[in-house]
Amino acid sequence: MDGIHARESNFLDRYVQVALAQGRVISASFPTEPESGAGREHDLLDRVEAYLRGEPDEFDDVQVALTVPTDQRQVLETVQTVPYGETVTVEQLERMTPGLDPDGDHTREIRQAVAANPVPLFIPTHRVRGVAGSAPAGVAEKLRAIEGL
Repeated sequence: MDGIHARESNFLDRYVQVALAQGRVISASFPTEPESGAGREHDLLDRVEAYLRGEPDEFDDVQVALTVPTDQRQVLETVQTVPYGETVTVEQLERMTPGLDPDGDHTREIRQAVAANPVPLFIPTHRVRGVAGSAPAGVAEKLRAIEGL
């Protein structure tokens, strides 16, 4: 079911809002108020709610449509492979990301990609240590706590 869907999370003290197009997640956010007309029911929101209660979910079967530059896409696709309950450093992410020169310094590019992530949680940038992701800081801290990070 395409469109914008949102559900309040008492744990996050915010809403979880997802936008879908052609069955793919195109954005995920944590607003204090949902967009007007957002639907409340969606299977993906049920899964997010269970995750926020502490039920592990990799969300690896969730189709994401990334609309970011290619270099950022490569970084974010690599972040997507970081397993639940594990973290990586910027340096590790730099070595793991295809297309990045292993002898170069790509710290700035990686930080920009993580900050530009349009779908936090589904691309778990909260698992990258030492970088501010696109989720609000308080939300990222709670996501890390859920996973024991």
